[in-house]
Amino acid sequence: MAQEQRLELRLSQKLILTPQLQQSIKLLQLPLLELSQDINQELMSNPLLEEGVEREPGEKTEASDMAMAEETFQEPVDDIETPLERIFGFTTDSYFEERESDGRDLGYFSDGSEESPSYLERNRKKPDIYEHLLWQLRLSHLSEDIGKVAEVIINNLNDDGYLQASLEEIADMAETDPETVHKALTFVQELDPPGIGARTLQECLLLQLRPLNLKGTLVETILTECFAELEAKKYKQLSSKCKIPLEDVLAAIKIIEGLEPRPGRNFSSDDPVHIIPDVYVEELDGKFIITLNDEGIPKLRLSNYYKKLLANKKSLGAEEKQFLEEKLRSAIWLLKSLDQRNRTIYRVTESILKFQEDFFRKGPKYLKPLNLKDVAEDLGLHESTISRVTSNKYVQCPHGLLSFRYFFSNAVQSSSGDISSSTVKDIIRKIVSEENSKDPLNDKKIVEILKNKGISVARRTAAKYREELKIPSHIKRKKWF
Repeated sequence: MAQEQRLELRLSQKLILTPQLQQSIKLLQLPLLELSQDINQELMSNPLLEEGVEREPGEKTEASDMAMAEETFQEPVDDIETPLERIFGFTTDSYFEERESDGRDLGYFSDGSEESPSYLERNRKKPDIYEHLLWQLRLSHLSEDIGKVAEVIINNLNDDGYLQASLEEIADMAETDPETVHKALTFVQELDPPGIGARTLQECLLLQLRPLNLKGTLVETILTECFAELEAKKYKQLSSKCKIPLEDVLAAIKIIEGLEPRPGRNFSSDDPVHIIPDVYVEELDGKFIITLNDEGIPKLRLSNYYKKLLANKKSLGAEEKQFLEEKLRSAIWLLKSLDQRNRTIYRVTESILKFQEDFFRKGPKYLKPLNLKDVAEDLGLHESTISRVTSNKYVQCPHGLLSFRYFFSNAVQSSSGDISSSTVKDIIRKIVSEENSKDPLNDKKIVEILKNKGISVARRTAAKYREELKIPSHIKRKKWF
């Protein structure tokens, strides 16, 4: 086939996202903690930005700073005698005098008034499972080769204390033979806490029998020969399989339930994660007040010092001038993007409040079906924008701390009209919480109770909602004693 070169003209549409637009989209979907980290990173990289302080009444705001800064691109100032007040609107005090007067401690000096933390305060961190096991390993009298492999095994445990790597992988990592790995694993599995170093739940429970003097008992028989029936709570089948009276089986099961399935969790050093609401919705005199949470978010403003430098352009070289102007544009865009983010979150919250006003006033039973498209049409925004705003964000309201996505749910038919699927889930949760634990309700009975309440759902739908609520099946919920 002959090859030839041709010149063609084609017309096509492409969506090109500028870096500034990408930053704006990114800021819109960030939760508070990540937003604070992103802003702090920008503070370190952009000299035109600095953390602001509370302004006095009548003092100019960040918006006025942005407007005045933009004028520097429209009205070049070459006259160094032009009053700075006319250009930027600040006084002639120097940058460092301003820093000194705003009451901030720059951290260069310390008067020694604050006491340093005590030794106990500095060392009150709870040891994790790895430190606890390595401490026991160092106190043991093992040969060097077995001790080395034991340390490799300890470093391959997860936070629950289970061994994640196979024995072959341990042998490759430690460059040793399988027999040495087996001896090292046996040693690790004899350490405290009991059950550590297991590869399966069954092995973990069996390892805990020796310290309790339960070797050779019915408990060991059940864990060894009838573990599948034990997991499914099929105790009658287990009784007939082992040819043991049901009363004896239940007594052994009670002992097994007292064993620790996750031996490493008592040594977890992870601090609890507290959810910080992005928005507060409070009722005051019959009206709802929406407040955006800005706690922990740095207050940004443009640096007066560098604005002075830009005003005196004759003192700058070409590269310095270009650098500062680029950073100024970036700073202005960031301030605008943050302002746009706050406005959008506020508007979306306001729209949700309008659609779900009955919920905010009366409670979860009055939650209405709602989707992202409804809010998008109400605000004249794209559906993807609403999705970004409501992703990983929370609202604190009179009925608790809730995810924004909680207010969006499908419609379920009822005798009184369509209701939210979230309301149906709450009803299922309440039904299960009030059931007889010795005779729990199966999905068919739950559907019948919902039907008596005027709610029509299929059994598969009820099972789906139950699984989304992380409620186990009726067989696993049954309590025998």
